[in-house]
Amino acid sequence: MASHTRRSGPAPRARGGSRRRLPLRLLLPLLVLVALMAMLMLRGYVHSEILADHRVRPPAATDQVPEKIMRGGPVIDTRSGRTESLRLPDRRLVLTFDDGPDPVWTPKVLDVLRKHDAHAVFFVTGTMASRHPDLVRRMVAEGHEVGLHTFNHPDLSYQSKKRIDWELSQNQLAISGAAGIRTSLFRPPYSSFAGAMDNMSWPVTEYIGDRGYITVVNNTDSEDWRKPGVEEIIRKATPKGGKGAIVLMHDSGGDRHQTVAALDRMLPDLREQGYEFHNLTEALDAPSAHSRVTGLEQWKGEAWIFLVQASEHLTDGLVVGLAIVGTLVIGRFVLMLLLSGLHARRVRRRGFSWGPPITEPVSVLVPAYNEAKCIENTVRSLAASDHPIEVLVIDDGSSDGTARIVEAMGLPNVRVVRQLNAGKPAALNRGVANARYDLIVMMDGDTVFEPSTVRELVQPFGDPRVGAVAGNAKVGNKDTLIGAWQHIEYVMGFNLDRRMYDVLHCMPTIPGAVGAFRRSALERVGGMSDDTLAEDTDITMALHRDGWRVVYAENARAWTEAPETVQQLWSQRYRWSYGTMQAIWKHRRALVDKGASGRFGRVGLPLVSLFMVVAPLLAPLIDVFLVYGLVFGPTQKTIIAWLGVLAIQAVCAAYAFRLDRERMTHLVSLPLQQILYRQLMYVVLLQSWITALTGGRLRWQKLRRTGVVDAPGGAPVPRQRSQSSGERRPVA
Repeated sequence: MASHTRRSGPAPRARGGSRRRLPLRLLLPLLVLVALMAMLMLRGYVHSEILADHRVRPPAATDQVPEKIMRGGPVIDTRSGRTESLRLPDRRLVLTFDDGPDPVWTPKVLDVLRKHDAHAVFFVTGTMASRHPDLVRRMVAEGHEVGLHTFNHPDLSYQSKKRIDWELSQNQLAISGAAGIRTSLFRPPYSSFAGAMDNMSWPVTEYIGDRGYITVVNNTDSEDWRKPGVEEIIRKATPKGGKGAIVLMHDSGGDRHQTVAALDRMLPDLREQGYEFHNLTEALDAPSAHSRVTGLEQWKGEAWIFLVQASEHLTDGLVVGLAIVGTLVIGRFVLMLLLSGLHARRVRRRGFSWGPPITEPVSVLVPAYNEAKCIENTVRSLAASDHPIEVLVIDDGSSDGTARIVEAMGLPNVRVVRQLNAGKPAALNRGVANARYDLIVMMDGDTVFEPSTVRELVQPFGDPRVGAVAGNAKVGNKDTLIGAWQHIEYVMGFNLDRRMYDVLHCMPTIPGAVGAFRRSALERVGGMSDDTLAEDTDITMALHRDGWRVVYAENARAWTEAPETVQQLWSQRYRWSYGTMQAIWKHRRALVDKGASGRFGRVGLPLVSLFMVVAPLLAPLIDVFLVYGLVFGPTQKTIIAWLGVLAIQAVCAAYAFRLDRERMTHLVSLPLQQILYRQLMYVVLLQSWITALTGGRLRWQKLRRTGVVDAPGGAPVPRQRSQSSGERRPVA
């Protein structure tokens, strides 16, 4: 796990009591999340998943509808108090198409109309016009008229005047943004002949006229939506006795190949009978229904189309991202299950040995900065080791008496090396310079070892190709919910990963809590570096590039104190993720190197980038689509899909717990971890990306320790009674 490079004091308070501004690295993730939710809501709106009303009112009484309207033509004008209806002259046919534009069928309809030099009227919905503005532009450019068909296609007799205004204005906004025009034509959803007007739909028609629109129904219905066959569509669409007619057809709402075929045959046949195919105002010898929009109205329409298109592209990108993360997650799980099982069988088989047993003494380095609450537990756990060791506690400028506590213990083979505060890498390099032995074990000052940990950790050095060994870091304070979540992450996400990476020979990180190195390997790569905030990942990658093997020792267990608050966890993981990105960037040349460095660069770096950076960044898409599906989509299928993903994770976690011989009871919190914990990790990783892309510098923040961790089975640790009522007892 990554650690710090420089320690600094608390940030100075703002002068004069001024309010602190939200840091950009926090503000940007918040804005990204808000923008993402807004775009998804917009997408749901234009796909009729939000605010859609699919109710259709049954027929009502007709006594309040004027007789001349019911017996009149299909064009109804109620503007400025009028009550008029118009019929089309004989041999004039106005083809009308509802519910589009559709990206598949509308272009085919337009192609047939252009082929036969015919014009028509397209009553478009705002949802479809917003999503396919290019088709609306084509309609207008090719001489067709466009009319409103509401935004979400509700039955307006159910709606309030405010909702009717909204449907009209949003529909008009979409047309204005798509084609730069306004239209005065309107067709109500679910409309029929004028004779079907009733007491519920007539007041709506009057109100629509008050808003300046002409209502256009039909007097010839092709019934193409029933898909009765080409011949039947032509028969129903052909007027009787050469009369003029407004023909209802559809260019959206499903498979319209019969409509297209019927149109292609009907147009030349009817033209031979003397019919003309005009748009509505041409057929009525009236001024155009279109008027150009300019200024603010045009800008608003164009902005609306831009936002809708952005939401569409974003959703498409999220779907691609979901496919990527699904592939990565499943691929990683398959690799972990197969390769971790292979690793376990290999190292647990009877007679397995890394080489000759390692019995030589080992130097254990404990860099410590203000670890007064933990250092005594740490040193006493080392004193109980069943392997010969010397312990070097490198006090990195502590101000809480850490060094004095160690010296007062008076334990043999324990030395204290003091230095001014210079950071963990410098402290470790100082420890290596003062170490007596060639095998170096490194641990954190808040970690405790079991008696067998050092012995198990150094046995792989029996293989001369091994330059470093990663131990099995475990969460000692797992008695809280946040601790249990980290416990699952350590066992499943870290240790199962290490087994997989061991088999693939590309272990990315030797945990700072428990790792061992050959002195010669450290010297060849220049020791610990402070170039990144993840010095443990940095040194591990450097060893791979130098040709050393890095392996995992599952029985070398160390118990570390995990963060106990969200703020502390945030700080730690922010440092880890940012440091990992720094390390990947630092060693990027390994991608084109030859030899051992190139092998690691072309195998290890892509895997680390995919599994530790890309996949965690995209993983919350699973939860985003879960929420979206629950609210707007097919709820049952969404829940089943999410439960399937959770089941895969549960299987993987259970297998990891079995390999580590851990109790399964902690897995009870796995579903909640996947919902809440993953979002926190996502925001942390996003924040790290933003910090990296904006060139920001991350300061190290010291985590508050409580000293609650003691090695299971370790000797009791004498402790002074604390004056603080909040002091916790060690966890055995």
